[in-house]
Amino acid sequence: MDEFEIDEESFSAELGLNPSGPPQEGRAFLIGVVSKRTEIPGCEELLEELADLADTFGVQTVGRLPIIARKLDAATFVPSGKLDEIKQQLESTGATLLIFDDEISPAQQRNLEKLFKIPTMDRTELIIEIFAQRAQTKEAKLQIELAKTRYQFPRLKRMWSHFSRQRASGGFLKGEGEKQIELDRRMLKRRLQLLSDELKEVVQARSVQSQQRRRSGIPTVAIVGYTNAGKSTLLRALTQADVLVEDKLFATLDPTTRKFTLPNKQEILLSDTVGLIRKLPHMLVAAFRSTLEAALHDDILLHLIDVSHPAAEAQAKTTEHLLQELGVDQQSCLITVLNKIDLCQDPSCIVKMRLKYPRVVAISAQTGEGFEELQRMLMEVLASRRVTVKLRIPQSAYHLVGLIHREAHILHEEYADNDVMIRAQIPLAMLHHFEAYKQKEETE
Repeated sequence: MDEFEIDEESFSAELGLNPSGPPQEGRAFLIGVVSKRTEIPGCEELLEELADLADTFGVQTVGRLPIIARKLDAATFVPSGKLDEIKQQLESTGATLLIFDDEISPAQQRNLEKLFKIPTMDRTELIIEIFAQRAQTKEAKLQIELAKTRYQFPRLKRMWSHFSRQRASGGFLKGEGEKQIELDRRMLKRRLQLLSDELKEVVQARSVQSQQRRRSGIPTVAIVGYTNAGKSTLLRALTQADVLVEDKLFATLDPTTRKFTLPNKQEILLSDTVGLIRKLPHMLVAAFRSTLEAALHDDILLHLIDVSHPAAEAQAKTTEHLLQELGVDQQSCLITVLNKIDLCQDPSCIVKMRLKYPRVVAISAQTGEGFEELQRMLMEVLASRRVTVKLRIPQSAYHLVGLIHREAHILHEEYADNDVMIRAQIPLAMLHHFEAYKQKEETE
């Protein structure tokens, strides 16, 4: 056996790379850091969200502390003058877990754990752990393990607390300390490569399925938005889909697609997507990028906003920012859906949103209020997104035939001499590719 060949499953478990649960009877103390006093309200809002994340993870929040720090400490993240205050708070609340709202370095994490004698994590690790708990499909599990492995890679020293312990089994060479860490680094690199390769295969298979759905000619509609905005509730209410609906952040991670028939008998495929959140770890954005990029090919995006939430505008901006990163044309394909109007205590927020966005509908996914207006807007936008054309494409432009097969719905296809005659429903955004080959439609 090669000296580096070990049981990868047991190796992942040893390093904490498999989905794990929260500490038993976990009591979390939360810390946020800002540079000036005027940022305190925003920090408190983020700590409230961090408390929701902790609850989703399965631990109780027993205290929270916004800290003003003009300069961060390289060793402990927070200024040394605040360490005693934090220690007193931890002792008085009986906290068993310290969570920072900002990402801290591996060295800072180690130093804080030595100082306070309790596990310490940051928002990034907390979100990754929640994702690890809740992933169901093979793709989601691979994406999360890949993100978790990347996160743990620079933290090997923290995980190996047994530097003086030799291992006699499992395939490891006997050794201690830094030598063991070097072996583990090599194994992690190998694990990262294996996960990346396997994920590429799964993503490619899903891409083929997406192309097949587009060829069917059935328009696709994706629901995007902040976590806990009600995406799964809306999908379930419209399609009677058997999907998990839970009042927790990231209740569902795996996309669900269901068929739905509009009042004009037009069938659509309606999908939800993973919820977004402020300060979403960059490695999770990268891991789920393939899932989110699928929305680029959807005919319509429903941007769901929880209009009853005090931070509705900030949450909406988070979603908009990621859509911009992905290159989604929000002007042509996006409908803004203001959800939970039955819970909204500030009607002016609804008015403000209606003035801000070009296409807005207000609904309650829980009660069904506004569904008729939503369906009417879906029909209007779909009608404006595709156009039926008759084309005569020569062999010299045969690559366009492949484009039609991938992205359009073909109504009729035949060959005339060396040309291809096609009648198809083509997305409006692609029409410029075919202007030179358009034919007049025959009139009866």
